[in-house]
Amino acid sequence: MRRFSLLLLALLSPLLLAAQDRPAKTSVPLTQDAFVAALSRDLVSHFNLEGELQLELLRVWTPPPMVASNWQVVVTEYPAVAGSAMLLRCRMLADNTAAGELTLTMRAALWRDAWVTRQPAATGAIFDPAILETRRVDLFRDRDALPSNVGDQTFVFTRGVNTARVITWRDIARRPLVRKGDVVEVSAAEGNLSITMKAVALQSGAQGEAVTLRNLESRKDFTAFVTDENRVQVRF
Repeated sequence: MRRFSLLLLALLSPLLLAAQDRPAKTSVPLTQDAFVAALSRDLVSHFNLEGELQLELLRVWTPPPMVASNWQVVVTEYPAVAGSAMLLRCRMLADNTAAGELTLTMRAALWRDAWVTRQPAATGAIFDPAILETRRVDLFRDRDALPSNVGDQTFVFTRGVNTARVITWRDIARRPLVRKGDVVEVSAAEGNLSITMKAVALQSGAQGEAVTLRNLESRKDFTAFVTDENRVQVRF
């Protein structure tokens, strides 16, 4: 038994020494920076926000009258939408113990890079990122601004845009691959059977969009999906 005890002590000694050397967690008050950072992470996750969310308290910060080694801030009531001013309710936990609840209004900004014109863009011009630049904008203020991760040469400008202006969603649209009045190639497949035919487009459409067409022989109308330039596919 004594030999077993000595062996067990020899095995546990390194673990005991490591535990003694490990610094103990320090209890600290909940700072304003930590509080705001926790709220920001929660709101970004809840609203699935993309960009840098900045929050500003509109009241003087008064920390809870206690310290803890682990602080948690949990939002219990969210605003209907994320915006430049948000009213929310949250609960604070100090080492898993309730430390108070707050209802507060915060000023917010969501910073993200958006596209800006370096030269005038004419109506119908192809959207070319190579001739554009980016600018940091607050998407809560400029909600229609086009983020810089959106847009390629499948888009065209739907109206003229002056130099040094932030491009908006209203300024661009998908470039139509099928145009109203054009005769297009229609393909249809089911199992091993496939057929092709010609039809006239009754409306314009971009890639992936559904358009109405008219059979040149039967004159019957049907719907198909745009797949390429002057090509559509009927899906069963």
